[in-house]
Amino acid sequence: MVEQKTLMVSTGNWKYLMGCVRGVRKRIALSSMKKRLLLSFLCVLPLCLFNGWPRRFQALKAVNLTTFDDGNSGRNVTILLWYWPFRKTYSLRGDVCWDLYRIPRCRLVDQRSLFPSADVVVFHNVELALGQQKLPLNLSRPQGQRWAWMSLEAPVYNGNLLQYANIFNMTITYRRDADIPIPYGELLPKEAEEHLVEEVPLNKSFLVCWVISNFRSHHRRSEVYKELKATVPVTVYGRWTKTALLSNALLPTISRCYFYLAMENSVTKDYVTEKLWRNAFQGGAVPVVLGPPLDDYKAVAPPNSFIHVDEFASVQDLGKYLQELAEDKKRYNEYFTWKHQWKVKLYTDWRQRLCKICTQYNSLPQEKVYANLEAWANNS
Repeated sequence: MVEQKTLMVSTGNWKYLMGCVRGVRKRIALSSMKKRLLLSFLCVLPLCLFNGWPRRFQALKAVNLTTFDDGNSGRNVTILLWYWPFRKTYSLRGDVCWDLYRIPRCRLVDQRSLFPSADVVVFHNVELALGQQKLPLNLSRPQGQRWAWMSLEAPVYNGNLLQYANIFNMTITYRRDADIPIPYGELLPKEAEEHLVEEVPLNKSFLVCWVISNFRSHHRRSEVYKELKATVPVTVYGRWTKTALLSNALLPTISRCYFYLAMENSVTKDYVTEKLWRNAFQGGAVPVVLGPPLDDYKAVAPPNSFIHVDEFASVQDLGKYLQELAEDKKRYNEYFTWKHQWKVKLYTDWRQRLCKICTQYNSLPQEKVYANLEAWANNS
């Protein structure tokens, strides 16, 4: 009887101890879960606080890095380039879109014999406008094949587009509302290890600089230049003044200038070229821009990174502002704070532009046709 009682007590103690152990385990698990939740919250919090103008770039980055799914069970999308722009060819050996840009299931070819199997056929407009190439209208287009019109030129240089009514299904241009936007450049967020403070070039020798080869007196930028040089000194380089710069001397020369005239040859929607992205931003001078409306620049460049001509009542007022800004180092340096978070990405390789088609191929309407390409291209 005594032995049985002892056994009962031992069993009770054992149950009690096991209950305590389970309780401790639950508290430990709960504590670990709280730590994981807290860590996740701390990781997400900076992203939530990272708002305002940069949000657009976050969205773009998310789209660019999202795993591509063509929705066709892994089937390749074949892009046929009918001829190379400006007769400058690139190698298409291997899986170009994946090897260079990590875009999967995207086959980029230039053999016309593959026309029957191509999903998209791309035609660069310059050669069409000059009569150097023609559309293969004599060929029977396979069902579902899309023809893409590609141009990086301002509308005034596109030639007669009325003849292409009801032919093209896709537009590939610098415009943000194109089916496939291919800008001359853009700003991308810096990675964590790239967040180094870039020093503002201090070797400034000239107030305003301009590199110009194609000078036309009727261009608005030419009129602005004439008025500006009557107010402040403007140093001019390029073939127009017979002071052409070698490619390796371009950016070092611009870096010696406080301001650079990043003025386009056409005042039209979204037309922002390398004059901003490369010459000014990479050259280390504050860009004075002229081209698209102010809102178009604000959509692609951060606040306080450029000066738009249209922000001033007169060119004389602009000149006075530039003089005052150059003398105020603190205010002048504020035009470079964007470099702490953003880096310039230039687009110069036609393969990258063409591979981008695959990332958006299935999000575009299958039956889309441009009934009036002329009207769309000139909508500026």
